[in-house]
Formats: sequence, structure tokens, C-alpha cells
Amino acid sequence: MRDPADRSGRPPARRWPLLARLALRDLRGGLSGFGVFIACMALGVMTIAGVASVSRSLTDGIGRQGRAILGGDLSFTLVQREASEAERAFMAASGDLSVAAALRALVRTGDGRSALVELKAVDAAYPLYGAVETDPAVPLGALLGRDGDAFGAVADPLLLARLGLAVGDRVTVGTATLVLRGTVGREPDRLAGGVGFGPRLMVSDDALRASGLLQPGSLVRWLYRLRLAEPDPAGRADALTDVANRRFPDAGWDIRASANASPQLERNIDRFTQFLTLVGLTALLVGGVGVANATRHYLDRKRDTIATFKALGASGGQVVALYFAQILLLAAFGGVIGVALGAALPFGLSAALGALLPLPLAPSLHPDILALALLYGLLTAVTFSAWPLGRAHDVPVSALFRDAVAPDPRRPRRRYVAVAVLSGVALAALAIGASFDRRVAAVFVAAAVAVLLLLRLVASGVMALARRAPRSRSAVLRLAVANVHRPAALTPTVVISLGLGMALLVTLLEIDGNLRRQFTAALPERAPSFFFLDIPSAEAPRFDALVAAQAPGARLERVPMLRGRIVAANGVRAEDLKVRPDASWALHGDRGITYATAVPAGSRVVAGDWWGADYRGPPLLSLEKKIAEGIGVSIGDTVTVNVLGRNITARIANLRTVDWQSLGINFVLVFSPGAFAGAPHTDIATVTFADGGTPAAEAALLNAVAQAWPSVTPVPVKDALDQAGRVVGNLVRAVQGASGITLVSAVLVLAGALAAGHRHRVYDAVVLKTLGASRRQLVAVYLLEYLLIGAAAVLFGVAAGSIAGWRVVTDLMSLPYVWQAGPAMAAALAALAVTVACGLIGTVAALGRKPAAVLRRL
Repeated sequence: MRDPADRSGRPPARRWPLLARLALRDLRGGLSGFGVFIACMALGVMTIAGVASVSRSLTDGIGRQGRAILGGDLSFTLVQREASEAERAFMAASGDLSVAAALRALVRTGDGRSALVELKAVDAAYPLYGAVETDPAVPLGALLGRDGDAFGAVADPLLLARLGLAVGDRVTVGTATLVLRGTVGREPDRLAGGVGFGPRLMVSDDALRASGLLQPGSLVRWLYRLRLAEPDPAGRADALTDVANRRFPDAGWDIRASANASPQLERNIDRFTQFLTLVGLTALLVGGVGVANATRHYLDRKRDTIATFKALGASGGQVVALYFAQILLLAAFGGVIGVALGAALPFGLSAALGALLPLPLAPSLHPDILALALLYGLLTAVTFSAWPLGRAHDVPVSALFRDAVAPDPRRPRRRYVAVAVLSGVALAALAIGASFDRRVAAVFVAAAVAVLLLLRLVASGVMALARRAPRSRSAVLRLAVANVHRPAALTPTVVISLGLGMALLVTLLEIDGNLRRQFTAALPERAPSFFFLDIPSAEAPRFDALVAAQAPGARLERVPMLRGRIVAANGVRAEDLKVRPDASWALHGDRGITYATAVPAGSRVVAGDWWGADYRGPPLLSLEKKIAEGIGVSIGDTVTVNVLGRNITARIANLRTVDWQSLGINFVLVFSPGAFAGAPHTDIATVTFADGGTPAAEAALLNAVAQAWPSVTPVPVKDALDQAGRVVGNLVRAVQGASGITLVSAVLVLAGALAAGHRHRVYDAVVLKTLGASRRQLVAVYLLEYLLIGAAAVLFGVAAGSIAGWRVVTDLMSLPYVWQAGPAMAAALAALAVTVACGLIGTVAALGRKPAAVLRRL
């Protein structure tokens, strides 16, 4: 087979067809030993292809239904104020106009029950696009019309269930009486409004104005939607946006076109897609260990064939090329399976859950996404198979024949090491380059490489310790320790696969446990009982007196509150700023702001100086430290905020850290007194009962406030925490379910590694039984071996996962961290049990083989 002109050992181009035929012919015997290889490839590629396909389908669905989601071709949003006559005339002259208002309010029944709702008031033109689904299915205007002293309303069925109401019952919102004439199912523009803390209640514009909830400074979002009649509404929307900003530069409105109906939703989809893609990559990395194991053990089974090839004159390069072609064929086979399953995922979701999904899904095939997922799989296969394949290049024929008892320890040539490194670098570059947040992707890649290297070092350390361990008098223990460090030991494979899966599992358990602790244990102990919104500033002293009378001993905290948008920093427009991803939320939409004479409770000044209580100079600003760093501003810089249509520029006087977990009243932006002189606003207050508050005491306070100020909206903190806890719980469960793919890969690799070592187990068992070892002794040996190796992997996984969970909770979530020892230890014991069980299942089969039949083949 050797070409005399081929001195390098590389096969000439004309030899490739022959090698391809040999590779295919060699695979006719079946894919025995490659089940884990193919399964890992298919699982990882399916995850990446499926997640990206679903994400693209969601984005396409949002784009196609952008008009319905936004409520028009163009939307103008104002907070705390309605559009002026000039602004409204401009919008009305530009197209068909519909106006809606959104706010939180308290619904009260005749017998004193109450619930917080997301109130939405609409006009007769609503909706401009799409349709509202109601029960009964009659026109919305007929359901919301006035009848005598009562206005019509439709509500989320959850509100009726929560208050024990039925269609036809009457409720009160503010000073308005409402009759519930039906329930509301889907709203076409619900997604654009974000997540609410209560069920929906929809009323007419007249009902809202009759409720008394519209006070100066009330926290109301006014939504002005336009339907454009031009043949190119998208182009007209862009042009109209420019005109609106030029004509009303200080309006402070948030203008959004249907092509960008829900940017926050799309950003969240991108972020979650990136996370799930990284989960898929983790599954591929774990599967890569299976690829390396399968390749090594496949070559081990083929050593006689390799020796024959070399004895007949085949070069090392030709042998490597032959089996490299087989590996690529198998990787492509597994990858194609994964691509097919991933491509089918959005279609399956649409068919099975299309009517239940809260997001519009437009399934279709995306060749670029599928090709990228397949490329991920092929690069993973090349990266992890290059090393074991390279060992076959220079191993002499004699070493191949005695490899069963004396494996050749030599490393592959540098060219094969270079192939492994270069393909690994390409895989990392692809993962970073294709990510939504490249910084997060780069951290993931660096962490993955570090963990793999650490696990390999841990495996080497365990083998070194076993090799240097004192000689035990127990033959069982001596054999178990020897098996840990012997040639072809399972230690590296088990430690890497089990350790990586264990680290991920413990990370998720730590995050989950700390989140649940925050929302179910720690917060309610120190959280306020109520937030009260929209307290008229002129009525604030009377409100304080009522709370003191109704809840003696309760702690009251009250501050003024406005809403504003950051529109510039140091004269640079907000949309042109280079902002860190973790601080970008501060520039999206309006934020709560306040002014104060003293440092707010729960805040601590860490840079600069606080202004004096009698300060009356130009506006100064106290900014939360992390947001300041994310925006790229510091003390002395200026920030411009639009409040109620006025641009106010303030100089940063100091930076603060804020204890958000106290659930007290804290703000990112705190201004000096006098910055909003004359601006209409309301106050916000918290009430914390000294003893936690009884239901009767809380109900009495709510009723007293509702009677005195129907426009004041109380927010029960426990209800809000329950809602947030449900959201977090659903998110954690989704993360756990997705990350289960990686754990499945780890179990597959572990089982594959133990199965691949079955031949060595049979050989060892037969020899030891011939020398007089009993079945019980051999079971004890293997049990101790698996316990020793598994314990090392599990300890590393618990340590690495705990550290990773700590960093995620403290750095990314800014929450206090408490080590969740119980879940971590339970996971460790479960993983150890799985390792021992998988190992012993194969061992029992090996112990049942007859010595004579095996020895005759040696």
C-alpha cells in the first residue's frame, strides 16, 4: 500500500478513494461500540439546532405579528402624563389613532374582598390590528359600554376565581362601579406590555376617567397607537419617528415601530437561546469525552487489523486517514440525526402546543442554523478524536500485538496534537462568534476548558496517589487500588464525564436553592407588608396619620416618586452609549426616580459626597454604582433624564450601593431637593407590621385606605413575591430541564466508558479466577474501584459546582449566597450510586464468563 514517493507518511490524493472504500467496508460489520458516540453527537447537535430553530421561529413569529403585538404600525408611550393637544393632533393627523392606558389598581367587592389587577382602559378604536378574544364572543365595545351608574368590564378568569365572582357581579375600582360582563382570553398586544403582577381587567376610557385614579403624577402608562395607510408603513413609521423627535424633542415618549414591537422580549429570547445553546455545547463537550473513549476503544479492538495493515506496508498516515474517515462518517451520521430532530422541533411544538404557547411561533426550516449545528458536531468529533487516532501513526506492529498487556504510552505526533488544538480553537471561536453575548460565551469557553483540564489533572492526581499508596495487607484493597492506576484504567474517563456532569448539576442546585431561599424564606421575614402607590403628595400627612392609627407600631416609609427616562449621558444620546449588558436595562423605558435630603435607607454612599439638607443649587444626582459603571459615567459627569416632558440634566455628586433584597424603597436615580420643583407627582410608601401582621389587621388597613383614597393602589408584597417566585420557579425548572440534556450525555459517556472496558474486565476476571479469586472477592474489588474513582469525581463536582453557583448568585444575580449542603450531598450520593451500579452491571456479566473459552483466544 505504501507509495514510494510518499516519504511523509501522508496518503497521496489518489489514495483517498481507496481509503474511503476501505473505511466503508470496515464499517459493514456494524456500529458496535459507537452507540454512545452517535448518541452524544445526535443529542448535542439536536439541542443546538432545535433551540436555535425555535428561537428563530419565535423571532419570525413576532416579526410577522409585529403590528398586532405592538397594537399598531407605530406606538408612542408616555408615563405619568397624557399627550398634549399639539402632540395628539400630530399623531391623529398621521394615521388612525387608538389610545389606551395601563396601570395597577385595586378591585374591591361588596363584601370587602380585594385583589390587585393590571387595569387597561381602551377607546372605541381598540384594537387597530388583531382581535380581542372574549367570552361571550361579542364586540368589545358592547361589553365595556355604560349602563346606568355602572360601566362594563371584562376580566381574566383568574380574577373571578380569586375573588369568587361570576359574570354579572359588580366590583369597584377607585370610585367607579363596574359590572363584569365577560372574561378576556387573548389580547393581541399583551406581549408588548410585559409581565404583570395581577390578572387583567379591561375597561373603557370613560370608566377610567370616572374612577378617580387619574391624579396628577399617577403612575399611568399612556399608549398611543397609529395605523398608517401608506403602501410602505415601515418606511413611513421611520420617517414619522424622525419628524416626531424633531418637532417634540422634549416629549420624553418611547416610540416603537411594528418591526421592533417587543425589543425586550426579543432580547430575552436571544439570551435564553444563548444559554440553551451553551447547554448544547456542554452536552457536546461531555459527548466529546465519549468520542475520545469510543475512538480509543475502537482502535483497541482493531489493533490486529492495524497491525496487519502495517505489516502489509501501510504507512501510519494511511492508517490514521482510514480511521479518521470512519470517525467523520459516524460523526456526520450522528450529526444528521441531531439536525433532523432539531429541525423538526419547532414544527412539533407548533403542532402540539401551538394553541397554548403565549408567544407567536412561525416554524420553518433554517439551513444556516442546521449547518452551524452540524459544524459544531463535526468540530467536536475532530477535536476529541485527533489524539487517540494520532497514537496509531507511530506505534510499531509488535507494540500493537502486545498492547493488551503493555499499552504503548507514547504521545501522537505534533501534527495530530496541532489538529486537536486548532479544531478546538475553531470550536471555541465559533461558539463565541455566534453568541448573542460574546462576553458570556467567552467566559463559558474559558470555564469549560479550565474544568476539562482540571478534571484531567484530578484524574492524574488520583492515579498518582493510588500508585504511591501504602501496600495494604488486604488483597481486595490492593487489587482495587491497582485498578485505579493500571494501564487502560477507567479513572480519566469516569472522572471527566462524571465530574463535568456533577459540576453542572450542583451549580443548578445551588442556584435553585438560593433563589428559593430568597423568595420563600429570607425575604418575607424582613419585607414590608404593603407598598402603597399614587399617594397624593398634598395628602401625605393625613395618610401617615391614618396608618399610625390603623396599624400602631408598624413602620412607615414614604418618599416622593416620579417616572423618567435616561435620554443622555455627558451629552451623548442614550441609544448611542456603549453600555455593558448587565446595565442596559436602566436605559430601556422609564425608571422610578425620587429626590431626597438624606441618604435613603438601604443605600450606602461609596464615592463622592452627599449634598446637604439645605442644598438649593443646580440639580445633583446620586447614581447606583453598578449602573454608573455599566453606563460608563462617574462623579462629575452629567446625566439627562426626561420627566413629564422636560429634560433635566444633573451632575453626578456621588455613587451608592443599594441593598435591593431589603425590599425597602430604593431607586437607581436619586436627585437633590428642588430638581423637580413644581412637577406634579405622587408618593410611594411601605408599611411593615412589627409582628408580621395578621390577616385581620392587614384587611382593616386596606379598607381604611381604600375608603379615604380610592385612587391609592396597595400592593401586597407577599402576593408580589409569590408571583415573582412562580416566575423564578418556572425559569429554574426550564433551566433544569434543558440542562438535563447535559446530564444525559454524562450518563451516556459514563455507561459507554464502562461498557468499552468490558473486554478488559473479562480478561482480568478470568485471570484472577484462574489464580483462585472468588466471585465475592472480585465483586468487592470492582466495588471499591468504582467507589474510589467515583468519590474523586463527585468531590470535584461538588466543589466546582458550589463555586460556580456562588459566583452566579453573587456576581450575576447580586444575591446573598448560602451553600445548599443538603441538595449537593444528595446529588453526590446519587451520582456515586449510579457510577457503582453501572460498573457492577457490566462486572457481573464479566464474572460469568468461563475461563477456558477466554484463555483459548489469548
